[in-house]
Amino acid sequence: MTGTAAAQPGDAAAVPPAGGAPTQATGLRLIRAGQLSGATAQTSGMIRAAAISGDLVGARSLWMGRTVLPTGTSSGDHHHGESETGIFVVSGSPAFVFRDPASGELVRLEPEPGDYVWVPPHVPHREENRSADTEAVVVIARSTQEAIVVNLSSL
Repeated sequence: MTGTAAAQPGDAAAVPPAGGAPTQATGLRLIRAGQLSGATAQTSGMIRAAAISGDLVGARSLWMGRTVLPTGTSSGDHHHGESETGIFVVSGSPAFVFRDPASGELVRLEPEPGDYVWVPPHVPHREENRSADTEAVVVIARSTQEAIVVNLSSL
């Protein structure tokens, strides 16, 4: 019965060893939704939670997590330094706003659930929730080990 057992809380593959994250990856890791950590870089107007990072699982070149935008909110303007960011829209009606470098005009991307958004390094942007009654939830993947967030006063 190879490969059919599901990891459960407390399994060696499901939680880090006592004292923190492993220093060398030795196997797959299961991070349950309830195990995400809010101890990550934040921007006003949104709630980020880390799932995969150097601190949490020993990742060396990847950060992943979930961001929730409450109804009718706008995040603060920010960028993610050298990190490339991939975003998967899980639910809701988020918008991503950035300034076009050629024209100087604000551009709004309005993805739907199931869509992806790519954010290049150092590009100032903000997230907005277009809905007055439904939170927006996205999954974030970054090309750096930790969540780099540089909060800005404007785009």
